[in-house]
Amino acid sequence: MSRNLSVVPALAVLLVACGGQAPPPGGPPAMPVEIVALAPRAVEQTTEFVGTVLSRRSTAVQPQVEGFLTRILVRSGQRVEAGAPLMEVDPRRQAATVASLESQRASREAELQLARQDAARVAKLHAAGAASLAQKEQADTALQTAEARLAAAEAQLAEQRVELGYHTVTSPVAGVVGDIPLRVGDSVTKSTVLTTLDQAGGLEVYVNVPVQQAARLRTGLVVHLVDDAGHDLASTRISFVSPSVEADTQSVLVKAPLDAGQGFRTGQFVRARIVWSAEPSLTVPLLAVSHVGGQHFAFVAVDEDGKTLARQRQVTLGAVVGNDYVLESGLQAGDRLIVAGIQKIGDGSPVQVKLAGDGTRSE
Repeated sequence: MSRNLSVVPALAVLLVACGGQAPPPGGPPAMPVEIVALAPRAVEQTTEFVGTVLSRRSTAVQPQVEGFLTRILVRSGQRVEAGAPLMEVDPRRQAATVASLESQRASREAELQLARQDAARVAKLHAAGAASLAQKEQADTALQTAEARLAAAEAQLAEQRVELGYHTVTSPVAGVVGDIPLRVGDSVTKSTVLTTLDQAGGLEVYVNVPVQQAARLRTGLVVHLVDDAGHDLASTRISFVSPSVEADTQSVLVKAPLDAGQGFRTGQFVRARIVWSAEPSLTVPLLAVSHVGGQHFAFVAVDEDGKTLARQRQVTLGAVVGNDYVLESGLQAGDRLIVAGIQKIGDGSPVQVKLAGDGTRSE
């Protein structure tokens, strides 16, 4: 009887240690976790560069005369039609030249009218025998000279009128007006770029690739344009690879077309990732990796003695692709990687696995 009573204190201590409940038989309970079966998938091998979006149909507008800007008739971003007036270069001197030539033409017309009258009168006198042949020929020559002078004056006037028209700079094509760096009163020459006109569509991304990587370039390579978070904005393919190296930058220019309506603007800088290849590789979700002492670990579910246990594995990781690491070593295809619930488990912990996105499967 005394031997049985001695068991009671020990049992009471055990109950207190277990929070008033008897410990579960067979060890701690299995923790629910989610797993995925590792399998190779195509992983893009990429290099990121800075690209520039430019228009294939961008026209620089330059004046055909020199002088001072007197009017700017459009604003940046305005859509204009072909032939629309854009700016005016001071036309006053040229207008005065045209006015002077118009006066000369009027004078030449008066001279021609007089020469015609003289020629007609001398012709009548010659026919009546009152004027010599020499006088008639002289009158005819004067008429021809007057006609030639009028023709020359009209040609010169037409030329100067065209020149006057150049003082109004018009749009050579329909498009959107670009930046206007000038102000009224600025002096311009024939080499001054007044603005640019970008036609709808026709955008390209220009990427300068260092010459060390030029051997890998070829048309057809995929180019991803990404935002600051690394998310894809657009994808295209290289359509042009320059056959020569740019001496200043020691780089090779490549171009890739962009579809209209993707939100890009001429002159915009973009992050461009050129895809060199897409090799099958294992990947591990970012959230499935633990970082301890500068090393990386992941848990896999393994079957041991009729139970499913979590086992920790040291892994070597490569580049980040989207929300995954590229796995270099530590795991292999077919391993059941634990991707959720790793905060509640340790090496050797029993687990109850659930396929990520699927139903529960008890082990």
